[in-house]
Amino acid sequence: MSLHSLEEDQEYINLQTELVRLQQHIKQTNQRVIILFEGRDTAGKGGAIMRFIRFLNPRLYKVVALSKPTEKELGQWYFQRYIEHLPGPGEMVLFDRSWYNRAVVEPVMGFCTKKQYSLFNKQVVQLENMLVNDGIHLFKFWFSIDAEEQKRRLEDRVYNPLKQWKLSSVDVEAQSKWEEFTKYKETMFKKTGTVKSPWIVIKGNDRDVARKEVIRYVVNRFEYDKKGETKERLTLDESIVTEVFDAHSLQECLSK
Repeated sequence: MSLHSLEEDQEYINLQTELVRLQQHIKQTNQRVIILFEGRDTAGKGGAIMRFIRFLNPRLYKVVALSKPTEKELGQWYFQRYIEHLPGPGEMVLFDRSWYNRAVVEPVMGFCTKKQYSLFNKQVVQLENMLVNDGIHLFKFWFSIDAEEQKRRLEDRVYNPLKQWKLSSVDVEAQSKWEEFTKYKETMFKKTGTVKSPWIVIKGNDRDVARKEVIRYVVNRFEYDKKGETKERLTLDESIVTEVFDAHSLQECLSK
């Protein structure tokens, strides 16, 4: 669905109305919000961010999509270049991929050592606990698609001149390394999904449904003036959204 047709979707407009009201509440109460958009290549992270921010005040949010690290950054503490982008009072920061590159993409593609991967897993939960304990609202979304849908979207990138810029070396190997990506993804869920900062797994084969559920999840987690006045459903669709924060919820997620 295009941006234009989305604006003709009353459900989307209602959810955006809720989100705009939430953004004003975040500004007025000096709250800080971090939203991570993660998933396999072509899972719809960038599109979900575009739809999320469609009607928001650009002065109050920032989208962060970092390129590969420079030589200087490679010599820094791994999290340092991400911490530079943390939100100030009243702000939202949306990461199009995040520090979780080191949990899945980097080990699969050989971009980090086993030692670096192990150190990341030891530090990331501590870091996120510090962020949450300091009052930051942290959302970690993982967009889940199946292999056939990824194949279809990758082919679209190859032949669609408007999308060819999205192709990367990781894209080229995405299908051949599907099982390896799956193994590291499940390990990431197990090691880093916690009660304080669970993974929110979104079934992403239907892009439009997934994008609306992300907005719904975020507004559901706050109380703000005029919440629910649109009469739109703000409760979660458990057939689309699964929270992963322990072994039981992980098994539930994998069984869907």
